[in-house]
Amino acid sequence: MPCAWPENGSASVPDVATVGSAHLAGELDAAAALLARSGLGEPQREAARLWAAVAGTGLGEAWLRREMPAVAATVARFRRAVEHRAVGVPFAYAAGTVVFRTLELSIDRRALIPRPETEGLVELVLRWSRERGAERRGLVADIGTGSGCIALALAVEGSFERVIATDASEAAAALARENVARIAPPVPVEVRVGDLVAPIGGLACRAIVSNPPYLTDEEWADLDPAVGDHEPADALHSGPDGLAATRRLLAGARDVLEPGGLLALEIDERRAAAVRELAVAAGWRVSIHRDLFGRPRYALAV
Repeated sequence: MPCAWPENGSASVPDVATVGSAHLAGELDAAAALLARSGLGEPQREAARLWAAVAGTGLGEAWLRREMPAVAATVARFRRAVEHRAVGVPFAYAAGTVVFRTLELSIDRRALIPRPETEGLVELVLRWSRERGAERRGLVADIGTGSGCIALALAVEGSFERVIATDASEAAAALARENVARIAPPVPVEVRVGDLVAPIGGLACRAIVSNPPYLTDEEWADLDPAVGDHEPADALHSGPDGLAATRRLLAGARDVLEPGGLLALEIDERRAAAVRELAVAAGWRVSIHRDLFGRPRYALAV
């Protein structure tokens, strides 16, 4: 549906040079009108959130600066983001950035959008590490890194000497490397391409962390199109029972862990009992932890 942008009355994105005199108020109003016609709830707030994400400002500043001229390059990016959002592209992909714990990361369809639940997995690993001594030491691996969110959070907040991030997708690995360059973490973060723990063979990790795919094939097929039509399928579903990747991690992680090392997994709350049984059968001592909503979401195994 066309959007009556203040300059050209069209939803097409103009050349950056043509939008230098745009005022933020007009941009926000036109964006809200397009988002409203697309059926999104709270279109004015959604427009302001998109502007804040694209411009790298706070949400309040978008309102406080409504009568100010807007930077041409930012206007062009904002218009693209609004048009993408209006046709159902998830907010993070439309904006091109996502906040994960203390980090602002680049994100696009090469990788799964990081969720708040995964921040809880990082917190558990950091707590486990702190309880075993504050000195920086050891290697941690993030398996199936996607955007690199877990690896970079552990590098920035943790007490590890080195981080290795792996992903079977060349495209996701490229995005993770872009985020490593963006964040410039205080310890080395190396991104390797390969299947699960295979890229770290021969090394001994203090901890292995993973948010593996854990939906069943049937659950993935029934996903809301806002997720299923946009996010990478390989990062979401894992065989008929949703446990294919988890099963392989439980089998393979012991070969690349230090004695007493940790395997930390995000899991589907519907299969927490099944994960526990698999872990015990494979010789792990395992505890299941709940997320902020009280759902069994994490498995810590040693």
